[in-house]
This record gives sequence, C-alpha cells and structure tokens, in this order.
Amino acid sequence: MPLLEIKNLHVSVDGKSILNGVDLSIGKGEIHVLMGPNGAGKSTLVNAVMGHPHYRVDEGSIRFEGKDITYKPTNERAKAGLFLSFQNPEEVPGVTLENFMRTSQTALTGKGVKLFAYQKELQTKMDELNMNKEYASRYLNVGFSGGEKKKSEILQMLMLNPKLAILDETDSGLDVDAVKIISQGVENFKSRENSFLVITHNTKILEYLPVDYVHILMDGKIAKTGSRSLIDLINKSGFQQLAASAAG
Repeated sequence: MPLLEIKNLHVSVDGKSILNGVDLSIGKGEIHVLMGPNGAGKSTLVNAVMGHPHYRVDEGSIRFEGKDITYKPTNERAKAGLFLSFQNPEEVPGVTLENFMRTSQTALTGKGVKLFAYQKELQTKMDELNMNKEYASRYLNVGFSGGEKKKSEILQMLMLNPKLAILDETDSGLDVDAVKIISQGVENFKSRENSFLVITHNTKILEYLPVDYVHILMDGKIAKTGSRSLIDLINKSGFQQLAASAAG
C-alpha cells in the first residue's frame, strides 16, 4: 500500500483550473522529486495535498496510508504525519522557535513533552544543521537570514518526525554549504518508514540525495516519470524538449 496516493486530481484556484488529472504514488522509504517550469502547478499540488482551503479539489482523490484525506482539514493531515517545509517561511513575532516546536509537537501527539529531554534533543538536531543554539530562544524566523529560515524548517521536520515530508523549494536562495547541510539533514532523517517529496528548481540539492523517482509536472499533469537520470536530461535539454519527446 502506498504511503501517499493521488489519483486523477483536478484542482482549481479562484475558478481557474490548475491541475488537470495528476496521478502520483509515493511508497514508504522513498525520495521523490517534482520538477517543472514556472506555472506548471507544483505549488498548487503541494497546497492541495496539505489541505489549503484556497485550493479547491474538483475531482480525484488523495489517500494517505490508505485513508481518504481529500477533504480533511490541514490539522488532521498534520496529525496523520504530513509535513510541509515552506518556500518562504513566515516570521512569527512573540513566539520563540523552541516554544513553537514544543507546542506543535504537543498538538500533533496530544501529549506533553519532557522539557529537559526535549531541549537536549533540540540542541543535538541544531548541531547537525550547524545552527547557533541561540536561535532556539529567538522569535520564530524574525531576523533570521534566508539560510537560517530554511534550516529552521528542516529542524522542525527533524523534531516533529513526520511520515511524509514535503520540501517546497527549501534549497532556493541558499549557498552551496547551506545546501549540503540541509541535504545531510534530510538524508540522516530518511528511513524505511518515512518518505520525501522534494520540489525544486535547483538540482544542486539533488546531488546529495538518494533520489528514487523524478516526476515532471507540465500543464497541470505529470508529463513524465523516471529515475534520477531525468535530472541530467532536464539540465541538458530543458522542459520543453522533454515535453516534445514525450508527446512524440
């Protein structure tokens, strides 16, 4: 049974059709990559999977661990084990990074956390991401650099331990060293029980990840699925040539 199964998904935004029959299946322990030109519908797919109310599912289904979550609210999807790392993380004044994560974990599990053990684990994860420990006591993303905001997202993933982590352009705007650190965090987290859907334009992050499948989204549909060799083909020839060859 797939961890995530999307069938014939049609999604519209403000009455405009964006996705036109997306089929996608992700198994446990797999890393999937979603690529495509601007406007192809990548962010729409991510938001539909997470249950953003602005994105309307007109047809099709989304199943997670065999359960239909097509019309479930976002908080129920998060409790089921879905996690989204935002492309542009929001700043939250008045709430520290540590308090935000502890509150999130309590909301997901329904159980309180043991403060000392939690703080010890948090510091360990921050060390893995080469994050200054002072960031734990700073307001969430307020005054963080672009790179630190992205590390904060990965830190939340590591602490919340989701079954499926969706990384939406997490590598955008990062230098090579930051990309390596985030990639290492992803690889360290990966196991037989959890999976990833990585949305990216910058194939640099993919050099450090054991990618299982690559999907090309164009015109609201998956135009092609293949191995990581698709990444090299796109870097060489671009999306349009790939679409032309698929149509032929």
